[in-house]
Amino acid sequence: MMYALARLGIDARLVSDAEAVREVDRIILPGVGAAGATVGSLTESGLVDALTERVLNEAIPFLGICVGLQILFEHSEEGDTDCLGWLPGKVQSFPASVRVPQIGWNSVRFVRDHALTKGLPEDPYLYFVNSFHAVPADADDVLGVTDYAGEFCSVVAHKNIAATQFHAEKSGEVGLRILTNFATWNGF
Repeated sequence: MMYALARLGIDARLVSDAEAVREVDRIILPGVGAAGATVGSLTESGLVDALTERVLNEAIPFLGICVGLQILFEHSEEGDTDCLGWLPGKVQSFPASVRVPQIGWNSVRFVRDHALTKGLPEDPYLYFVNSFHAVPADADDVLGVTDYAGEFCSVVAHKNIAATQFHAEKSGEVGLRILTNFATWNGF
């Protein structure tokens, strides 16, 4: 993620404590790994309260990537994990009838306009690595969908919160455009 942001000339830094979270004007939460480990790490680091304050109460722009999308919801089947609960809904596994994890390029169909999608081609291909997917309780939170064992939510957007199931930083020029759009997004 840091390499992609540096390539775009976007000033970014890693933060690992609550004080540093209070000093930034937007947050990207990349994700690699499992929901339980991610929530556990954020909790142990004392970041959950700081993130919640900045994102929910102060409404700074937030972008979750992969597991960073999944932990936004109330609960994940992955490890039977209670997540942040910032968005209503759950995360569930793909059916046993398909290969998991889903690894590779898949198209995303955006269902409405949003600042993050400005300048993107129609139904772009982006890079996925996931065994689970979000099921938002509110259909208005869905920004993009992808077909893998049926249509699933692959991008969410709610007020100042946006997140992608795919890895924008590994998705070529389209992914870099999404990161550029996020860097200039005011959160609404």
